[in-house]
Amino acid sequence: MTEPLPQTPSFRLDGRRAVVTGAGRGIGLAAAAALADAGAEVTLVARSTGEIAEAAERIGKGAIAATLDVSDLAAVRAFFEERPAFHVLVNNAGTNKPKPMWESSEDDFDTVIGLNLKSAFFVAQACVRQMLAENAKGSLIHMSSQMGHIGGPTRALYCASKWGVEGMNKAMALDLAPHGIRSNTIAPTFIETPMTRPFMEDPVARANIVGKIKLGRLGTVEDIMGAVVYLASDASSLVTGTSLLVDGGWTAE
Repeated sequence: MTEPLPQTPSFRLDGRRAVVTGAGRGIGLAAAAALADAGAEVTLVARSTGEIAEAAERIGKGAIAATLDVSDLAAVRAFFEERPAFHVLVNNAGTNKPKPMWESSEDDFDTVIGLNLKSAFFVAQACVRQMLAENAKGSLIHMSSQMGHIGGPTRALYCASKWGVEGMNKAMALDLAPHGIRSNTIAPTFIETPMTRPFMEDPVARANIVGKIKLGRLGTVEDIMGAVVYLASDASSLVTGTSLLVDGGWTAE
């Protein structure tokens, strides 16, 4: 008897609730738009009320704007406790202060490590606690970087934070697997966003970066959108504790 033809798992997210931090612009905005396009009810989170409200309006599809400073851990706990459990978290809020290591200050350290790693941990924790309370299964997606796999000049603090995110992700995946909650990272190369644009305006720096990306171009936010939907959906139901490198081949050699 012929076996049934395998059916492609769905990339749709209808009926699922998703939250994206740092969603007012750049990768966060693109991630929120991608999830909404796939059918999720998306809540966009950022500190800037006006920007996040405009972003949600642009997306439409029932997207919700919520003002939240993810470095305020009490506010983070309250945000998740006051809402039904989310099925998808895109843990995207982050920053960078590129400097040679000998010039980085304690304030720089606290800013970069505090937002990129500490806040990311406690956002995930608060989200997961509500998921566990409601027995909700789902997917955590932490926005990492290729710099969480390699080093780079003037990136000591940023690399420290993203390597931390990669380790955090693997341990979270082990804790959460018995509860049907997956945890993965997306690790992009240099993506043209409002945060990176000033650096990319230097033609020498731009040429150096493009020279290391084997596909010969900078990344765009659209390059990240498919990865977000994949990791959020049933198409990646056996994927946890890993990193999806979207780096144009930078780290392949």
